[in-house]
Amino acid sequence: MQTADGRSIQILGHPIASGGWVATHEDITERRRTEERIAHLAHYDALTDLPNRTLFRDQLAHELTRVARGQNCAVIYIDIDEFKGINDSLGHPVGDELLKLVAERLRECVRSRDVVARLGGDEFAIVQTDVKDQSDIVALVAHIYEAIREPFECLGHRLLTDASIGIALAPRDGSDLDQLLKNADLAMYAAKADGRRTYRFFEPAMDARVQARRTLEHDLRDAIADGGFIKGGFEIYYQPLLRLADDAITGCEALLRWRHPVRGMISPAEFIPVAEDIGVINQLGEWVLTTACMEAASWPDDIRLAVNVSPVQFRSHLLALKVAAALVTSGLAPERLELEITEAVLIRDDEVALGILHRLRALGVRIALDDFGTGYSSLSYLQRFPFDKIKIDRCFVTDIAEADGSSAIVQAVVNIASSRRMTTTAEGVETEAQKQLLRTLGCTEMQGYLFSPAKPAAEVRALIASHRKMIVAA
Repeated sequence: MQTADGRSIQILGHPIASGGWVATHEDITERRRTEERIAHLAHYDALTDLPNRTLFRDQLAHELTRVARGQNCAVIYIDIDEFKGINDSLGHPVGDELLKLVAERLRECVRSRDVVARLGGDEFAIVQTDVKDQSDIVALVAHIYEAIREPFECLGHRLLTDASIGIALAPRDGSDLDQLLKNADLAMYAAKADGRRTYRFFEPAMDARVQARRTLEHDLRDAIADGGFIKGGFEIYYQPLLRLADDAITGCEALLRWRHPVRGMISPAEFIPVAEDIGVINQLGEWVLTTACMEAASWPDDIRLAVNVSPVQFRSHLLALKVAAALVTSGLAPERLELEITEAVLIRDDEVALGILHRLRALGVRIALDDFGTGYSSLSYLQRFPFDKIKIDRCFVTDIAEADGSSAIVQAVVNIASSRRMTTTAEGVETEAQKQLLRTLGCTEMQGYLFSPAKPAAEVRALIASHRKMIVAA
């Protein structure tokens, strides 16, 4: 029985020996509430209060019965990009708050008859019902991106985030529940493999690509764990930087290579994102930093070393300590080390990034902004962060000598850098015409195949020595 104030009363009748009945009244409100809470927790995520994986499967199974009667539905998998780095650098409370806010925005994106669930970690899923055609799905995905790309305020931190999204459509991509979920998962992995921050519809060929990626993950773990870095096939090549004013070598950029025992040399563009995803990039980065500093210590004192720092490495609270350790171990002067970061490290939390940059600057090392203009560019970065150099991406250099090319953009970057007392390095210089125009525009340095590709340590040492003799002789 339910009372007017909402309490639950259980009434039981008990027969008595002398005849008649005795009725007992028991207030079971708290017991019923506890049972309801237990039932709720069995089917809903404790953090976001979204349906959990179990309830999601049940609701999808129900929707698939409608598919059998001629309806269409879509399964949309959503993986928050680089969430682990946010968790690791800012702490789990901030990460949890971000997940709750993402959940709220996803709820606002869908209709009441659609399903939003948290599958675990930073993975969410949506069942979009009553899909007429693919344009319905594209419209919803666009709405999702618009929602989650707006800044989040999480416990005093202003965060920007993004997502990799995979989509499977029933019955086109399967009407079996497990097959449909697998295909949505494959599509999501394909989105991540294509650079994240994008979405992909399932295609049958994705299965082979995902299997290849999983093989690469396995081989990468083995290369680090079993044989160490050298035995695992990792090598560091060095590409010289040339000063445009006098053609002197001013430094070299350290570039990681992986010589796979079966596939041969694998491009960093292929294995570095995998290393970030599976959590081994910090180990790789620390080895590259220490090894390259040891090598650079043998170069002439006026030759700098540039080392790339991935967004995952940058968010480690131990980065400054590891840089200091590499300098001490190698004996390399701090001012000869240049750390290259991309704009991606700045968009997660400006204040945290600024603090890390200042800790690195306190060590005496130089900071370069890599690939400027290709990501989430903001001129405010150049005012707020203590950069020593801007690197001009090769995409602006390729057509710089053409009539309608990027020379005006390069000139603008050079002017901005000069006004901020920063140097500029143009990447991917391949022709003499590009080099001469960059010199005319006032660019400080260049690197590219016109002068030299990246070379192993012994070869770059010989190149530095021979080039220096040639400059002196001239």
